[in-house]
Amino acid sequence: MRLTPEQVEHVALLARLRLTPDERARFTTQLNSILEHFEQLQQIDTTDVEPMSHAVPMSNVLREDEVKPSLSPDEALRNAPDADRDCFRVPRVIE
Repeated sequence: MRLTPEQVEHVALLARLRLTPDERARFTTQLNSILEHFEQLQQIDTTDVEPMSHAVPMSNVLREDEVKPSLSPDEALRNAPDADRDCFRVPRVIE
């Protein structure tokens, strides 16, 4: 499949881009080169290749969910610059 300069201009119009004649010619050449690479990739036999989301094996390192004691409200607010009851008080950001 080859793109024509008119097709590139149409796509540019959809993207709200104004192309000079030089840009349109350059982008037509570049986009056609990219499409040629995809055509080469389509020729590769991938019959025995398992679908994958990453090229290398990945695993998450997660810890077990365990119930642990947490800070009491007094401990959590100990270093707060300003507190009101069991809450942090912060400067107003909306006027």
